[in-house]
Amino acid sequence: MKKILIMIMVICAPSMAAYADMVDDVTDTPGTLTLNVRRVGLDWSKTKVTHAAEYADSPIQALKATSQDFIKAIADTALEYKRGRLNWDNSLFMEYGETTLKPYDGPSTTDENADKILLASDLSYACWEFVGFRFGPTVGLQYQTEFAGDPRQNIIRANGGLSLFDHPIIKNLYISGVYEYDFTYAGDQTSKLGGEFGWRIEYEIRDGVRLSTNGYYREYFAYSQYLATDLERDLNAILRMDTNLWGDFTFGPYVQYRLAKARGVDVYGSNMVIGLSFNYITKFGLM
Repeated sequence: MKKILIMIMVICAPSMAAYADMVDDVTDTPGTLTLNVRRVGLDWSKTKVTHAAEYADSPIQALKATSQDFIKAIADTALEYKRGRLNWDNSLFMEYGETTLKPYDGPSTTDENADKILLASDLSYACWEFVGFRFGPTVGLQYQTEFAGDPRQNIIRANGGLSLFDHPIIKNLYISGVYEYDFTYAGDQTSKLGGEFGWRIEYEIRDGVRLSTNGYYREYFAYSQYLATDLERDLNAILRMDTNLWGDFTFGPYVQYRLAKARGVDVYGSNMVIGLSFNYITKFGLM
């Protein structure tokens, strides 16, 4: 409990420094509310998984999946509130990909290639502005789970640090401390401390063609107990090109890469996906 309280104080420290200015700013400035449909669509993918046998007991489906072709459904949306120098984003990310194999001489088998639900709330305040860049303290809270994992992943995550955001190209770039409460395994709840670096970048190559990337690198350095499946390092990166077909519908190639190292395994597990993505991307001004 003492470690948890210390971590909460560390996470909240950046926002405390700017609290007085933030209160004055948000009370004097009108706000805007936007529904950002970052993408809702289908991905046709070809995935290659290495060292899946070593990660067979991991709760992360991407590290123990089978190398094969599959179709994945994705929904990535955010409710964005801006008022003065304050940004408050509430996002929901969901993905699910499944392949069923039916050999002629045996029973059918089903393999999950992707399974993730992430509900997140992030609060950022721009203490400083320089040549179009806004940056300052950020705090966030996340709940991560799955539709039908075995075991089903359940994690509550809190983070706090510094971020650069609201730029025409660099939508978000942050570095933060992380606290996780992992209750994936009943009776083996684990608290973890770590650090995280993440990004979301979008660049319009020309009218109707956009290149985007997002992801994170997370490293853990303290645990409340030993579980062989707990990760020491975790990298997840996506690079995508979207070309407008008509209206708000886009089509284009993408690459996704996941690399992770568990405490009880000597080798890294990886999952590389190359595919084509068909998406609906738009924004709705609500206020």
